[in-house]
Amino acid sequence: MSSPCTTSCLRLDVREPASAYRFADGLSERSSGQNDQGYAVKVLVTGGGGFIGSHLVDRLLSAGHEVRVIDNFATGRRENLLHIRSDVDLIEGDIQSYERAHDAVAGCEVVFHLAAVPSVPRSVQDPLTSNATNVVGTLNLLLSSRDSGVRRVVSASSSSVYGRSRELPKHEDMPAQPISPYAVAKLAAEGYCRSFSELYGLETVSLRYFNVFGPRQDPLSEYAAVIPKFISAFRSGERPVVHGDGEQSRDFTYVENVAEGTLLAIDAPDANGLAINIACGQRVTLNELVEELRAATGSRLQASYTAPRAGDVRHSLADVSRAERVLGYRPLVDLREGLARTVADHEEQDALGVQLAHR
Repeated sequence: MSSPCTTSCLRLDVREPASAYRFADGLSERSSGQNDQGYAVKVLVTGGGGFIGSHLVDRLLSAGHEVRVIDNFATGRRENLLHIRSDVDLIEGDIQSYERAHDAVAGCEVVFHLAAVPSVPRSVQDPLTSNATNVVGTLNLLLSSRDSGVRRVVSASSSSVYGRSRELPKHEDMPAQPISPYAVAKLAAEGYCRSFSELYGLETVSLRYFNVFGPRQDPLSEYAAVIPKFISAFRSGERPVVHGDGEQSRDFTYVENVAEGTLLAIDAPDANGLAINIACGQRVTLNELVEELRAATGSRLQASYTAPRAGDVRHSLADVSRAERVLGYRPLVDLREGLARTVADHEEQDALGVQLAHR
């Protein structure tokens, strides 16, 4: 496996004011995610009930911000917000409706846009739905933000926009060559963000997430990401399925890194109008990943191999130098530690399920 990125940990107490810090592992002082005036702001998180969105909500609350969430729970889950249900303003609705989006952004200074249909295979099967959510929904949100006086929109994009380019690492100035309808939609959303920055003065930042994983990622979905699927298979005594020869590589990024990088974009002065990679800056093959997870779960099973999936790229690795320079970002959790935390969470959730079943 490729060498891991540096592991550190920044901890903020939810009950402390937004300016209060507690540091561990020698991490130097960084932005708390407040604006330039140093006070907490009111923010909207679209898709805040989702896997990444709910982690971002946790991080925003820990930084002292006032958080509103809009989610239609088509892919998000209400249980992801149960532990903070009294701390957020929740709106159940779909940003494909301009009126609903306008109501959601009202009074907010910053919008974090994570609502999406986040699946390459699903977009291949249903490109119309992918476009409606990922493009039309984004345009509705940008229009609503412009009309409501929002200061900045931080929009979640994807490493899939790079497509099949063989150049590694992927950097933001290289030509985008999207393959799947999902990737095409994400690139279109980036274009709308850049347009609104240029034409209307709405600050926008597009963050290209690379293969995010961690707790709350649903392993049961038909379109589940590879890590929760592999963990679930090993823990249930089944052979994990690898599409292709397993030598394709990815820059797997633990969700805490993504939440931190997204929070840092709230007020970074030089980020307006940019696309920025958020990743770990290391890559691992799926075969190496199988070995890591087999050891972590204590399984002896081998992987099962099948045909490659349409729309998949061969290799992915991020250049994160722009994120470091513009946002002050660096990954907090390396791959091995992230995998260990994710496996532990699966075990904890399984144990909790057994307890509830016996009540």
